[in-house]
Amino acid sequence: MFDLDERLNALRRQFQEWGHDFRRHALELDADPEAIRRYFDLPAVRHLATMGIPAEYGNDPEPIAGRRYYGESALERAVIMEELACADAGMLVASPGPLLAGVLVDLLADERQKEWFYGRMTAEPLWTFFALTEPDRGSDAGAMTTALTPAPDGAGGGLLLSGAKRYVGNAARAQIGVVFARTRPGPLGVTAVFAESSAAGFRAEALPMIGLRGAMISSISLDSVAVPEEHVLGRHLSPSRRGTWAFVQTFNRLRPGVAAIAVGIARAAHTYVFANRRNFSRSERDRLDELGRRINATRKLVHRAAAAVDLRTANGHLASAAKVRAAQLAEDATLEACSFFGPGARFDHPLLDKLARDARAMEFLEGTGHMQRLNLFQGYQSSKFDRNEPFPV
Repeated sequence: MFDLDERLNALRRQFQEWGHDFRRHALELDADPEAIRRYFDLPAVRHLATMGIPAEYGNDPEPIAGRRYYGESALERAVIMEELACADAGMLVASPGPLLAGVLVDLLADERQKEWFYGRMTAEPLWTFFALTEPDRGSDAGAMTTALTPAPDGAGGGLLLSGAKRYVGNAARAQIGVVFARTRPGPLGVTAVFAESSAAGFRAEALPMIGLRGAMISSISLDSVAVPEEHVLGRHLSPSRRGTWAFVQTFNRLRPGVAAIAVGIARAAHTYVFANRRNFSRSERDRLDELGRRINATRKLVHRAAAAVDLRTANGHLASAAKVRAAQLAEDATLEACSFFGPGARFDHPLLDKLARDARAMEFLEGTGHMQRLNLFQGYQSSKFDRNEPFPV
């Protein structure tokens, strides 16, 4: 069992309140993802715009119950992301901020790089991107072909970035992000660099999506994009801590938050039924009660997984269990909710239809269930779980 302390409960209550703004604009944003530009003044959007930036780099979030929350811990992010996803996952993923790229910067960047990146993020709301996945190769670092090579003699020095990335959140409207590329063959030949979307040769295009349209999932084309040497991340670290290690640690930190989004979507579907149906048979009430118990149990697992990652970043195996369970829960909950409104539910209830579409996206966000089960099994084989306890999935 895992219970939140009063500090995190205060955070949860505030984001429940701020989430009302997200819910009001859910369908508008689903039709037009660029509508988020009209809502930079919403308190939740303002918080997300700098979430994860440490105080020493100029982050000054609005106090909540007399405290400031910087979003540096996985557990804090999980609380925030569940509440906002329950309001509307589309508005959450559409909001500007450093999130995934910011976690990598915290892991890899040197002091000057952090000052440069965080300084830009605190100066104005900016979208960022995290480009790892490639067409036909997925997130397999061993198969990566995007290349980072020295610029030819006479080209003014620096490096050139060439290749393609796909399924990159917010890339079509982002100003800055991180791209993983290969500098040489082998497992230690992968590194990450800052890339600016305004650079010559950088092109990003939003892909047509059914769910989570607010994220503007994009493809990226990189045609000899100039990268200054000082924008190579992890130069002060050993090669074993720059590439594959870095994105694995980043995903470990963010995975509980992704699972929390799925829990939030499931909660929204569960709540929708109660808000739009007046009378229930005994069997219907039992089904809803069982769904409520699944939601609460999965939330506990997500919080426990987040606490494990906060204790040690390498502890991402339990978070994989949480991601698998939460993604399945989101899909089950939305389809179950539709069953309470008859065959035309998704035509008659546009918001419920949106929840079902967004829920399906959770299987693919941050890695499919197969990938998570593999990660979980590796943790089990390496004795990172008590073998006397039930397997988490």
